[in-house]
Amino acid sequence: MKKIKLGFLWDMDGTIVDTKRAHFEAWRDAVKSFGYDLDHETFEVGFGRTNRAILPIYIGFKPDQDLADEIIKVKEQLFRKIALESSTLVAGVESWLAAAKKAGIPQAIASSAPIGNIGALMDHFKLNQYFDFFMSGANLPAKPEPDVFLEAAQQFDQKIAQLIVIEDSVAGVKAGKSAGMQCIGVATHLKKSELAMADFVVNDFTMPLVEVLSELGIAGF
Repeated sequence: MKKIKLGFLWDMDGTIVDTKRAHFEAWRDAVKSFGYDLDHETFEVGFGRTNRAILPIYIGFKPDQDLADEIIKVKEQLFRKIALESSTLVAGVESWLAAAKKAGIPQAIASSAPIGNIGALMDHFKLNQYFDFFMSGANLPAKPEPDVFLEAAQQFDQKIAQLIVIEDSVAGVKAGKSAGMQCIGVATHLKKSELAMADFVVNDFTMPLVEVLSELGIAGF
């Protein structure tokens, strides 16, 4: 095993905070207010990508910018209300955040979510203390493109290979690996086998961080 200078890039939705149900309800109600229907099966197809990438999937066509802006605005207003009322932290996540902070490992959120959502949820759950910065990929190419992770990496002193992405979606794991980073998958809503592209997969964060890093061949963090 080797000791290396690590950095953590966290996804947020489904990884730190279980917001999936809140996203579904917000999308369903938002598109319905514009005359479109969204079922759960179609929602699953796009979940985890940026609003603009998934909106055409959810309404069945590519809207013009004005319509897209209106629907997304309504969706985000609904989401923040629903998420702050009903979302929960993924089991054990704060223990990992605290362990990394204590060890001096820099951490950032690199999420497809709008920056307002990131800030609102981190404020609500009082997790700001653990992060060096937030990076929103809302206006970047959607995962599985690696852009949000590569943009975030520029703010770290670590080399790309020393950064570890923590993700719950197939697209996110693919993005992290495509960026040249190690990846820990968390199977909050998927089977472990579906995240097999990750370097290691956990069900949640109740397994101590030191043990997971040991599985990755990293010691003495």
